[in-house]
Amino acid sequence: MLLVIDVGNTEAVLGVYQDRELRSHWRLSTKQHRTADEIWLVLKSWLDGISVSEADITGGVISSVVPIWTSLFNTLFKHYMGVSPLLVSSETDTGIEIIYDSPRSVGADRICNAVAGFAQYGGPLVVVDFGTATTFDVISERGEYLGGIIALGLIGASRELNRVAAKLPKVELIFPPAVIGTTTESSIQSGIMWGAVALIDGMIHRIEMERGWDNVRTIATGGLAEFIAEKAVRIDKVEPLLTLEGMRMIYQRKCLKMDEEV
Repeated sequence: MLLVIDVGNTEAVLGVYQDRELRSHWRLSTKQHRTADEIWLVLKSWLDGISVSEADITGGVISSVVPIWTSLFNTLFKHYMGVSPLLVSSETDTGIEIIYDSPRSVGADRICNAVAGFAQYGGPLVVVDFGTATTFDVISERGEYLGGIIALGLIGASRELNRVAAKLPKVELIFPPAVIGTTTESSIQSGIMWGAVALIDGMIHRIEMERGWDNVRTIATGGLAEFIAEKAVRIDKVEPLLTLEGMRMIYQRKCLKMDEEV
């Protein structure tokens, strides 16, 4: 079985694959520091719950934007499962050419999204990931990673408003009854939630204008994807676990290449 771990700034998403089937997935907060031993105790409990032992894990992939957590999960794989995980980066053979001024600065999660998105839907394609940041990844007709857009995420926007303006309260991330708020809370909710919808629809239009594309396919992923997709006109499909699927595909590509070399 394959254990894939996508590490973000606020949480890690873990998945166990049996061949191409995602057996189970789980989320772990990365807000507080933990030791590899502590993480293993929590991970072991989850694996036991899905009837998977450490001996069943024969491969691993880490996609991480948090170096300290990359090190912790790398140690966990090697110490507890005897597996040397594949660490996804711009230097990994993914089958996607990265056309970017500084390829090494492209986040591993964005590379995984591009791989899975293009494999499933072809190009041109835009993948919007609702995480700590809201990212747009643009893939060409030929499967080239062209670059993208990084904006403040929904949770970050809410926290930042509360941080910089003492009188503005924290609010629940839900759509208010109307765009025009009639309370401070609903006004903030409208700015964050409907602002995100306007960002998505507006940026997709601008990408099309810049590239000369018509009706580019747009895929949404991430924890809040389904929530925003209900309101955004330009989102065609929601794939909540697209990043995990990209990690599986990259690992499979590596295994096939190794088999060919034998």
